[in-house]
Amino acid sequence: MKSQFLQVLVKASRVAQMDVQFNYPGLRLLEIHPGDHPDYLFLDFEVSDQMQAGDCELNFYNPQIKGKKQYQYTYRFLKREEGSANRKGFSGKDVIYLICPDRFVNGDPSNDSKPDMADKLNRNDPSGRHGGDIQGIIQSLSYLQQLGITSLWINPLVENNMPQHSYHGYAITDYYKIDSRYGDLTLYLKLVQEAKLRGMTIIADQVANHCGSSHWWMKALPFKDWINYPDSAQFTNHMRSTLQDPHAVAADRTLFSDGWFVPTMPDLNQRNSYVANYLIQNSIWWVETAGLGGIRMDTYSYSDKAFMNLWSKRLMDEYPNFSIVGEEWSENPAIVAQWQAKDLIEPGKSALPSLMDFPLQAALVKALTQPENWNSGWILLYEALANDFLYPHPEKLVLFGDNHDMDRFYSQLGANPALFRLGMVYLLTTLRIPQIMYGTEILMQNEKHNNHGEIRSDFPGGWRGDSVNVFTNQGLSTEQIQAQQFIIRLTSWRKASEVIHSGSMVHFAPKNGVYVYAREKGNNSVLVLLNKENTPITINLKRFSSIIRDRKIAWDVLKDQEMTVGDELILSPVSAKIIEF
Repeated sequence: MKSQFLQVLVKASRVAQMDVQFNYPGLRLLEIHPGDHPDYLFLDFEVSDQMQAGDCELNFYNPQIKGKKQYQYTYRFLKREEGSANRKGFSGKDVIYLICPDRFVNGDPSNDSKPDMADKLNRNDPSGRHGGDIQGIIQSLSYLQQLGITSLWINPLVENNMPQHSYHGYAITDYYKIDSRYGDLTLYLKLVQEAKLRGMTIIADQVANHCGSSHWWMKALPFKDWINYPDSAQFTNHMRSTLQDPHAVAADRTLFSDGWFVPTMPDLNQRNSYVANYLIQNSIWWVETAGLGGIRMDTYSYSDKAFMNLWSKRLMDEYPNFSIVGEEWSENPAIVAQWQAKDLIEPGKSALPSLMDFPLQAALVKALTQPENWNSGWILLYEALANDFLYPHPEKLVLFGDNHDMDRFYSQLGANPALFRLGMVYLLTTLRIPQIMYGTEILMQNEKHNNHGEIRSDFPGGWRGDSVNVFTNQGLSTEQIQAQQFIIRLTSWRKASEVIHSGSMVHFAPKNGVYVYAREKGNNSVLVLLNKENTPITINLKRFSSIIRDRKIAWDVLKDQEMTVGDELILSPVSAKIIEF
């Protein structure tokens, strides 16, 4: 690794008072740090470039009992895969598919409940465990490949041994262990390899801000300040703007960062250097062990700001071409933009390459659902994109119609199939990396507003005996099948379109309910026209002569046929036209 520093946390009875001895060429013990609790010891090592992979025997002795070995542990050093440091992350070439693993596909019913896991299977409970697992994702890879997906963002698969509401994965009880109700590390590595064979990468969902209240260290904290507010929980005010607000009082800023997210998620204190090292090394371990293609970091701004800057820099130092996308749920682009790294990363500044584009997502939904006026409708999307001057790299942002924490995209659009198609065209052709949530392709929706259990409902066909089956189209409505085929057509074309992957973008001010933009790269151009009106609209193409130039023959992407380009074009009601030159 680029960093030669390694800190090992040791937990055993009364280990804090013990000495450690080992004999391993190239490994040097720098310091020993006892924890505040007698059962913890932290070892600082230096790993030389010449050190070989192998097993190091760590022997622990009680200095009060001469020659008496109390503990022995085999610490394994593994050889890195060739080219690991140069791994590439996701980009504009990709289409990301978000999966809530407990709600996707149940490939192995035998692991639905576990004797040592408090939260048991209960499909009747919207907040209970439903049984989806890693094997189910593996079985679905062919379908996802056909859908045109190239990257899988999977909600946390690590252990959440919580008494209830454990299915979402964000209350971690062991950062190094796959939850046994999903499978194990061997099966996870199989998923990564099987996905790779189909041209897909895995994006791991990670959480640095908090752990679960049933995490093993909560029974005895290594240091008194391992978590924030250890004696009496205080809860975050969710006022993310306090981090940038020059007028915010310090108490509000502190409560935002240090407050617990919910009562079952204690807030980790990353100002404690041992906590910081633990989280940084854990992220690197997962990238290296699982061969990840990216990380999505949950509740990015809720963690200590200086720590997140350090975390992102350590990851990007090790993997300069890697991708990390942070969740900063704000509709204010100025707040989102301040987290994105510039080309030249300044000391102490963020090294985060990408963020979820919540501002543009909100503008897209408003643009599609609000009536056309001088200050509503398409103009909101047009002006939202104009904020791209705030971002060092707008093309690295991830745009989505929905995610696991908000109403389904189809529901946000009032269950309107035509508006859905307009939204998907924008999502898959604009200057962003697109993300689709599982079930979006078949118009999954939720009737109860902001009901997480319903939003994360089971994927039809993922359980034996399901009357509706996405994988076979059994029980799907005509509209659902058409939506699925529409997305496949877009993603199939998109996969080979370098203009969409990395081309520049220009857009034209909305006019008469129509929004037009273009992507360009070299001599290749793609012109996208979106008509939201319920009537046909005749478009004078001379307005777009800077894009069309003197070209008379083009390709109609959605009709999959050649077309002749004249002076005018008639757009059908509530429809999109994608013209490729």
